[in-house]
Amino acid sequence: MNSENIEVCGGTRIAYSVSGKGAPLILMHGWGCNSTTVASIAAVASETHTVYNIDFPGFGASEEPSEVWGVEQYTKAIEEFAVKLGISNPVLIGHSFGGRVGILFASRNKVEKLVLVDAAGVKPRRGLKYYAKVWSFKATKRLMRLVYGKDGAEARIEKARSKRGSADYAAASPKMRMILSKVVNEDLRSVMPSVKAPTLLIWGENDTATPMRDARIMEQLIPDAGIVSFAGCGHYSFLDNPVGFAAVLRSFLKS
Repeated sequence: MNSENIEVCGGTRIAYSVSGKGAPLILMHGWGCNSTTVASIAAVASETHTVYNIDFPGFGASEEPSEVWGVEQYTKAIEEFAVKLGISNPVLIGHSFGGRVGILFASRNKVEKLVLVDAAGVKPRRGLKYYAKVWSFKATKRLMRLVYGKDGAEARIEKARSKRGSADYAAASPKMRMILSKVVNEDLRSVMPSVKAPTLLIWGENDTATPMRDARIMEQLIPDAGIVSFAGCGHYSFLDNPVGFAAVLRSFLKS
């Protein structure tokens, strides 16, 4: 396996590894992870394909984006990555956040197959409790700016966010926190009908980050999609049931 890097989007360096032989396959990890997290997927896929296992900008050995990116910019980075390496009509595998990029990429580029693993892309449902929390936080921000001034308030607000937010948010740099806040609210349902590639949805039935409801929505909206779900598995179904996952992926890639 070779470790490489390449510049995309005006100079942002992406690190990636290459393994296996055969038709091209781009493997994309989830938020807060890196290429090593999906190494077991790469091992299975490399039996039949040349696997490009990337570190998204801001993760692993890749540089952070110079600006606050959304799913569009991350997708453009992978599109440019593919062009520079001469990759055409690839198989795409995306876990969680990587699924967002996979969906948008496949909606406007020729793709051999698409595999979405516990993928994000459907904006989560928000209850009254969530919006009450948001309104309260915004009111607190306005009050703190009056009391501490803009700079003093921002430092205190960021500290509060770090304590109350998700583990991914707390572990991220300030710029990556802004990116996370942006991408998590992007809904890709409008582009899903444009995905023409055969699509496999692999899900953990106990996934709470991207629940089975999301998989069913994707199955309905993506024209050629089907679900395989694993009982007792969560958001990392490929780690929770590696044997079952490998069998399903091998079958789909060879079909």
